[in-house]
Amino acid sequence: MPQVKANGIEIEYESFGNEADPVVLLIHGFAAQMTLWPVALCEGLVARGFRVIRFDNRDVGKSTHLLDKNAPQLREVIAQVVAGQNPLVPYRLEDMAADAVGLLDALGIKQAHIVGASMGGMIAQLVAIHYPAKTRSLVSIMSTTAKRGLPQAKPEIMAALVAPPASTGREDRIVAALRAWRAMGNPGYPDSDEQLRARAEREVDRSPWEPTGFTRQMAAIIVAPPRNDLLKDVHAPTLVVHGADDGLVPPEGGKDTADSIPGAELVIVPGMAHDLSEPLVPVVLKPIGAFLTKVEARARVG
Repeated sequence: MPQVKANGIEIEYESFGNEADPVVLLIHGFAAQMTLWPVALCEGLVARGFRVIRFDNRDVGKSTHLLDKNAPQLREVIAQVVAGQNPLVPYRLEDMAADAVGLLDALGIKQAHIVGASMGGMIAQLVAIHYPAKTRSLVSIMSTTAKRGLPQAKPEIMAALVAPPASTGREDRIVAALRAWRAMGNPGYPDSDEQLRARAEREVDRSPWEPTGFTRQMAAIIVAPPRNDLLKDVHAPTLVVHGADDGLVPPEGGKDTADSIPGAELVIVPGMAHDLSEPLVPVVLKPIGAFLTKVEARARVG
């Protein structure tokens, strides 16, 4: 897959569809390679007349891993945030938003529909906040505003997400991935064991084990201040999609996101938790595709 240099790093990306069509930029979440955006979702958007671009965030997949940066002690970072301090971390979510915009600039794309999932939703929100001219619309999926006091992740799900593999061996890494995805999985739209295994093998084989990058990403999430006041000034058409059964980012996070953005539409999906499983794709593709098509139709009329 191709790479570009943007915002001081190398970014691995993949493009689907016709370069002349309106662009949808997909931003994924914590420790997630771009390949966790299902191809069926990308192709479904292409079939609706969009060019789709997915990419690896910094410190994951085949984009630059910032090995020259330290790996923060997360307990210390959390303690500082709780104490009202502003910890110094290797980078912030704003830097990751600048990566996304830098990718668009490097590809000569003036504006895109910005779609983010989980941490990627947080990054997408920051793109809409700080780069309104780049944001044709915003779609925030299973994400939140970082507002203090919102319900937190279930401890057992968070533990499964951050637990390291028993070793750096291939099979132990696959087992760890399966454990995390099963904990976060969609009760109404589960992948089969065969689908989960194939996904885990693909993800493990694509990129070497490098846990310090995950620590840096998590630190960026932890120190992120609430975005509610800034989101009030977002004027891009916005859709918020959230699972009714999400135990990692409870649905109150999605509701608060929609409440914070003027005119935002909210879709709560029963049976969806915190995973873009293959059986879920047609369910979320329908509202996302309809929303993006509506935004394009309004833009043509305007």
